Amino acid sequence: MDLNLTQQEQQFRDEFRNWLQNNLPEGWGSPDFKAPDSPEESFEFLRAWQKKMYQAGWAGIHWPKEYGGRGATLMEQVIFIEEMARARAPRLPGIIGLALVGPTLIAYGTEEQKKRYLANILSGDEIWCQGFSEPNAGSDLAALRTEAVLEDDHFVINGQKTWTSFAQVADWCILLVRTDPEAPKHRGLTYLLVDMHSPGVTVRPLPQMTGEAEFNEIFFENVRVPVSNVVGRINEGWNVAIATLMYERGTLGASLQIVFKRNIERLIELSRTIKRNGRPACQDPIIRQKLAQAYLEIEIFRLNQMRTVTRLSKSGVPGPEGSIQKLFWSELNQRLQQVAMELLGPYGQLTKDSDYAFDNGQWAYEYLRARGNTIEAGTSEIQRNIIGHFVLGLPKSY
Repeated sequence: MDLNLTQQEQQFRDEFRNWLQNNLPEGWGSPDFKAPDSPEESFEFLRAWQKKMYQAGWAGIHWPKEYGGRGATLMEQVIFIEEMARARAPRLPGIIGLALVGPTLIAYGTEEQKKRYLANILSGDEIWCQGFSEPNAGSDLAALRTEAVLEDDHFVINGQKTWTSFAQVADWCILLVRTDPEAPKHRGLTYLLVDMHSPGVTVRPLPQMTGEAEFNEIFFENVRVPVSNVVGRINEGWNVAIATLMYERGTLGASLQIVFKRNIERLIELSRTIKRNGRPACQDPIIRQKLAQAYLEIEIFRLNQMRTVTRLSKSGVPGPEGSIQKLFWSELNQRLQQVAMELLGPYGQLTKDSDYAFDNGQWAYEYLRARGNTIEAGTSEIQRNIIGHFVLGLPKSY
């Protein structure tokens, strides 16, 4: 594992860092920034930001050049994600399209599909969501029941998807459906592109304890989708879906390590000003020990992430290292947020609506949001099964 950047990689970092410094929205990250007033305005603000990045050639950098990307190496992708996190840049609302849909269409789509969808994914003109999980098919995705029946040149879809990010604003959905109910569960599945504005599509937001509604349920009632919207082959959608899920892993830790480092440094800073029993909290040996432990674990996570990226760049194929990282970061973040609550005491429970909250209520939000980390993108139990079977060679536990 080489911890040093090549000259080309350093030039890439300098170029993108300089672009961000000169192009972030006016006042961004300062009290002078006027945030959009409504969720709709906020979304359009983010869409405009993605379009600006697209016009400058910074959207979909990992895509091949012939499809509008930069053909960025894996290390350049990591640098891109790190710099976005370091600058606290606005998020890209079309991330599902950029990270998952685009690469899937490039690998499995027809030329007509590539011409129709790829440019609008890059620009943010069309937003995508991912319709895989169902109420009884999450960790066991192949158990899905949403059905598509072929009628002439259209599929008619009936069923339900859940935990779908961006569905409330999406124009299109990558949908995994069952087209042959008689086939074994990993077969008889088809991968479709569904217009979210089609008659019969209903989206219902799922409120979270953070006050947000990041996820949604989608209901399909006799929704018609043309056969030309099949990606890959009919009844062979499982392999396409697995490829999509592989794109979901790999570089996520690049941004998380920046966020975790920023959080622990802020907690150390707060420990010098917050009082416990009349003295700075940093003088409490228990608090010191917990902060030091969190700092060490964040450094372990950073080094593991670099090892994962190094191995992935050589093999080109994601391995069980992704499960190790997912398990580690999700439980690490929960421990880190628990330390924050112990340090802040009652102030840690204050939300952004309180004038007395630290950091605009960030810590109360992060503590609540971290509860879902060990469930989303593969539960800790699933990750341990993968590690036990594929890394340690243990028999399956299921």
